[in-house]
Amino acid sequence: MSLTPEQKETLEVFRKQVFDEEIIREGDTIGTDDTTLLRFLRARKFNLNESKKMLQNCQQWRKTVGGDGIDALYDRLDPYDYPEREEIFKSWSMYFHKNDKKGRPVNIQFFGGLNLPELYKHVTPERHWEAIVVNADSLTREVLPAASRAAGKRIHQSIVIVDLKGFGLSQFWQVKSLAQASFQISQDYFPDTMGQLLIINAPSSFTFIWGIIKPWLAKETVEKVDILGSNYREILLDVVDAGNLPEILGGTCTCEGEGGCDLSGAGPWMDERKERKRNGNGNTEDSGPGEKTEEIATPIDADVN
Repeated sequence: MSLTPEQKETLEVFRKQVFDEEIIREGDTIGTDDTTLLRFLRARKFNLNESKKMLQNCQQWRKTVGGDGIDALYDRLDPYDYPEREEIFKSWSMYFHKNDKKGRPVNIQFFGGLNLPELYKHVTPERHWEAIVVNADSLTREVLPAASRAAGKRIHQSIVIVDLKGFGLSQFWQVKSLAQASFQISQDYFPDTMGQLLIINAPSSFTFIWGIIKPWLAKETVEKVDILGSNYREILLDVVDAGNLPEILGGTCTCEGEGGCDLSGAGPWMDERKERKRNGNGNTEDSGPGEKTEEIATPIDADVN
């Protein structure tokens, strides 16, 4: 939504304070643009002190996660190309796939095949967690900036589709702690990046499961959740064009020749990666979030999501 004059003033004060206090420095991969700063302000209802504390905690996490920080972790574990990716996706696939009708990147997750004991025969729990972390970081580092450029406007949120077909209580107990930790880093370190969450094929047991999950989530997050049964196709197609929606979800996309929709990473972010590779530069750091989103000329208070 558009910013009020008071919110614009708060944004300017916030920007000055976080730079003066060196909470953020130019070039930080968290992003230094207004879109990034607004995520923290909105998450704390434009309370300057609370927003600053949240950003400070986030920066501390980014410096220490994985033992040597998020940038080093991202360098050694590319979320779109690491050896265990296919094995992990057999159990819990989570991937970005093209855009919805508003230009927002679509994040898709399947839980039906979840079997952590089997997965951890092939991948350590620590490595799995690192894969979850870099996937989350790729949203603000690569995905949203690329989506913004492709749309010609600022895109600061994604839409998430979670398919629970085949998911039951036994799997929930397996993943409960991991899911809670994932929600926590999303809310604490990547705030205000989810515009909508569509849960499809929700089983009868989901009423009980939702009763456990709901208290983990901020009120603002809960308001973005739509829980659907098996008659979801028309609802998804109202939001995502058929050509951008995987066939398995009722669309027409198969990403044939690219490893399938799950492994393809299809979207403007992958197009940019391929372009950099063609130009002889495969380094994802060349297009950090601050640099990318600053290229979009849309006024910061425009309602684009």
